[in-house]
Amino acid sequence: MDVTVNRFLKIVLAVLFLAALVWLTIKLSNILTIFIIGALLAYILDPITSFLEYKGMTRMQATSVVFLLLAFSLFLFIYFIVPLVVDQVKVIQHSFSSGQSTATINRLEQSLKESIPMLKNVNLNITAKIHEAVNHFSNSLFSLVGSLISLITTLVVIPFVVFFLLKDGRKIKKGMVSIIPNRYFEMTLNLLYKTDQQIGGYLRGQFFDAAIIGFLSVIALWILHVPYFLLIGTFAGLANMVPFVGPLTGAIVAILVVFLSNGTVNQMIMVAAAFGIIQLLDNVLVQPLVVAGSVQMHPLIVLFAVIIGGQFWGILGMFLAVPAAAVVKVLLVELYRMYQSFNLTSQ
Repeated sequence: MDVTVNRFLKIVLAVLFLAALVWLTIKLSNILTIFIIGALLAYILDPITSFLEYKGMTRMQATSVVFLLLAFSLFLFIYFIVPLVVDQVKVIQHSFSSGQSTATINRLEQSLKESIPMLKNVNLNITAKIHEAVNHFSNSLFSLVGSLISLITTLVVIPFVVFFLLKDGRKIKKGMVSIIPNRYFEMTLNLLYKTDQQIGGYLRGQFFDAAIIGFLSVIALWILHVPYFLLIGTFAGLANMVPFVGPLTGAIVAILVVFLSNGTVNQMIMVAAAFGIIQLLDNVLVQPLVVAGSVQMHPLIVLFAVIIGGQFWGILGMFLAVPAAAVVKVLLVELYRMYQSFNLTSQ
C-alpha cells in the first residue's frame, strides 16, 4: 500500500513540476527567446573559440577575440546594411500609398473573377489586404527600431549571454553533469555526445547555408533588375533556414514584387527560374557540403515539427523545430535501447 501511495505521489509531483515548467516558459517567453538566441550564437561560435584555444590562447583570450569579431561584424551590418533595408521598406510603403500598384492589383482581381466563375460575386479586396500586410510589416520594423528600451536591452543582454556561454560553457556543462547520479552518468554523457553530433553541424551549417543562399539571391535579383533586391535577397536567405516553407516563401515574395512593380511576364519567369536554380544548387551542392551531421528524419516528421514550432514560438520556433525534434529522437532511441538491454539482462 505504501509503495502504491509513494508511486502516486511521485507521479503527481512530476505532473505539477511539468505544469509549473510550462507556465514559467509561457510567462518568461521573451526572456527565454533572448537567451535562446544568445545560446545559439554561442553554440555556433564555439568551434572557432576552441580552435583559437587549441592554437595556444587561453579560453578567455579566444572568447575575447571571437566576441570582438562578432561585435565588429554586427557594427558593419548595422552601419551599412540596416539603412539600405530601411530605405527599401520606405520605398515599398510609398509605392503602395501613392497608388502605383493599385491598378495592377485591380487588374489581377478582375482577371481572377473572369477566369474563375466561383469568384465572380466574391469581394476579394486584394488591394486592402496587401496594403494591410505591407503596413503591418513596415510598422513592425519601425516600431522595433524605435523601441529604444527593448532594443538596448536586447543588444546588451544577448552579447553578455554569448560571451559568458563561450567562456564558461564547458564549466556549466561539467557542473550540470556532475550532479547526475552515478548510475545515469554514462547514459547522460552518451546522450549529450549524440545530441551534439546530431544538431551541431546542422545549426552551424544552416547559418552558413543561409548566408550563401542570401548572397546568391541578392546577386540574381540585382542582375534581373528586381526592385528592392537587397531586402528580398536577405529575406530569402533567412527564410531558407526554415525547411520546406522558407525557400518557397522567398520565391513567392520576389515574384509578387515583380508583379506589383508592373514587371513583365518574362521577368517573373526569370525570377522563378533563378530561385529554382539557386534551390537546385543548395540541395545538390551547398547543403551536402556545409550542413555536416544534418539530422536524419523523415520529411513528414520535419514538416509537422516546423508547423508545431511555428504555432508555439513563431519564426524562431520554426527554425528550432528540427534540432528540437532531433533531440527528442535521440532521447527516444536511447531510451528504447536501454529498455531492450534491460530486458535482455533480466532474462
